[in-house]
Amino acid sequence: MTGVEVIAGLFAGPGARAYLGEEVTIGVHMRQAGALAEAAGAAAPLVAAALLHDVGHLRNETDARHGDAGARWLSQWFGEPVTEPVRLHVAAKRYLCATEPGYFGLLSQESVRTLALQGGPMTAGQAAAFEALPFRAGRGGGAPLGRRGQGPGGHAAAVLPLRGATLWADHFLTVLPRGGRTREPP
Repeated sequence: MTGVEVIAGLFAGPGARAYLGEEVTIGVHMRQAGALAEAAGAAAPLVAAALLHDVGHLRNETDARHGDAGARWLSQWFGEPVTEPVRLHVAAKRYLCATEPGYFGLLSQESVRTLALQGGPMTAGQAAAFEALPFRAGRGGGAPLGRRGQGPGGHAAAVLPLRGATLWADHFLTVLPRGGRTREPP
């Protein structure tokens, strides 16, 4: 089974469930984030990261752990250009709330609630440390991903199609090693 097939199964199963009190399912939320990344002209690895940013939730991880757990799980197929933005997307939301005027006001009520559980907006020191990370804002990673799919605009975005047994394979195959062939996931 390929990584794309395993991930497609998650979208078809757990991805169809309600998303933390939001108006869309978790799978639709993730597909919207991918569509927004693609529309913004992001490179294939960041589009894949945007599409997969909440894969930890699909694997039943808690809100506080889902970024790290999802990135670890995805690392069996993807390199850091995909896994690091996934790992950093929660920190990116905290960073953007602290550093970008008006960003907090774009968050849905549920996203504000989870922001509080995730530590709230970053302090100045935390933001400075985040800015030093290789996949942080302005370097094609975390903060741009944190901006995608949040708030009312994220829920109005187009949804990427699922194509048969593969999930957006044209984007994944450019960033998966060996055409995506892998062992069964842990």
